[in-house]
Amino acid sequence: MAKNRKINVQGIDVVLYQDNKEDFMSLTDIARHRDSERSDYILQNWMRNRSTIEFIGLWEKFNNPDFNSIEFDGIRNMAGSNSFSLTPKRWIEATNAIGIISKTGRYGGTFAHKDIAFEFATWLSAEFKFYLIKEFQRLKEEESSTKKLEWDLQRTISKINYAIHTDAIKENLIPLSLNAKQKNFIYADEADLLNVALFGKTAKEWRDENLNAKGNIRDIASIEQLVVLSNLESINAMLIQQGMIQKERLIKLNGIAINQMKTLINSNVLNKLK
Repeated sequence: MAKNRKINVQGIDVVLYQDNKEDFMSLTDIARHRDSERSDYILQNWMRNRSTIEFIGLWEKFNNPDFNSIEFDGIRNMAGSNSFSLTPKRWIEATNAIGIISKTGRYGGTFAHKDIAFEFATWLSAEFKFYLIKEFQRLKEEESSTKKLEWDLQRTISKINYAIHTDAIKENLIPLSLNAKQKNFIYADEADLLNVALFGKTAKEWRDENLNAKGNIRDIASIEQLVVLSNLESINAMLIQQGMIQKERLIKLNGIAINQMKTLINSNVLNKLK
């Protein structure tokens, strides 16, 4: 976990930290823009809204394989009623959520993944959200220029001329065609659909095989795989809009992944980072 950082947004210091390369922001600090003395009350009001529950639930479904969907459905059904109330602590304990986190200590409070934090800021104040995003972008630009992050995907994709040197690497990188069981399995979320299409396994299957590894299946991906994964995300969104069922999308995405990986590793399409 990285060291805490701060950005100042319209006179409010907002604490941030990074965990597993993901940025989290203090919702407690953001809420102080509305009421510096009753930030917890502001947060609870936001979490009472059905639209809020649906958003943070959808985020968890896409990013958290251990999310308790059954408890989520119960909370969503109660949302909006006069008697309904929800605290961050109850949300975390009931659904095993990872997008919202309660921390204690000097920089304690309620934190959330930046996606959720920006959504909260939208509900709070459009103007405050604008300046929050601008300050966050400024911070990230400063970090990129000083640390020269190796795995900046956009910079990676822009350096197009990478060559793979050994047949062994090529064989390990090219996705395998799906077996009959994989083709017929219904995947709980679209992130795992893409994982199976490209890596041949779900995030949980990879973790079960790599109990001592840090991070997740995408953290150990090669540059080529990250490029193809980015392409698959866009293609999958288009196929969903076209109404294609999941089984057909999986087979199509797997074929695309195989073809694109073959193209990348057998030509000078991506260059090594310098």
